[in-house]
Amino acid sequence: MALAQEKIYTIDDIYALPEGDRAELIDGQIYYMAPPSRIHQEISYWLGLEIGNYIRSKNGSCKVYPAPFAVFLNSDDINYVEPDISVICDKNKLNKKGCNGAPDWIIEIVSPSTKKQDYAIKLFKYRTAKVREYWIVDPEKRRITVWDFEHDDLEEYAFSDSVKVHIYDDLTIDFSQLEL
Repeated sequence: MALAQEKIYTIDDIYALPEGDRAELIDGQIYYMAPPSRIHQEISYWLGLEIGNYIRSKNGSCKVYPAPFAVFLNSDDINYVEPDISVICDKNKLNKKGCNGAPDWIIEIVSPSTKKQDYAIKLFKYRTAKVREYWIVDPEKRRITVWDFEHDDLEEYAFSDSVKVHIYDDLTIDFSQLEL
């Protein structure tokens, strides 16, 4: 007896979801997303401001996009993610729908429902897609895990630390200033 084939979903299935439903598509599998918590949103907003203010102060060309923002990591129709924060420096990757290809820097803020995706599945996808830097901000553990994929480096920080951003020479984000 043949085994039943698992359904492979596409980006068309994501766009066909009912209004208000949010999901990501990784290797043809749909991962539904719960609404973010207040703490999640505070962290996301604060980080977006810190990064955006830095870029503006340097007259930088990179753009900061908070979720929901479509990232098509590969040139296929079975991968679609919405990182909590995407920093994109190559304007040629941007179109009306979002980002085609790897952002330079991705930040994911862990929620109870996204731990497996953020720490394992997305880590692999982001590394293989050539994201330069990936942060996982974990409010429950009060930890920031930083992968500098360009230098194959991993660092961990506490919410009381200043965290060096590797895609910039002179940006450090002081998490002790984050008021939750």
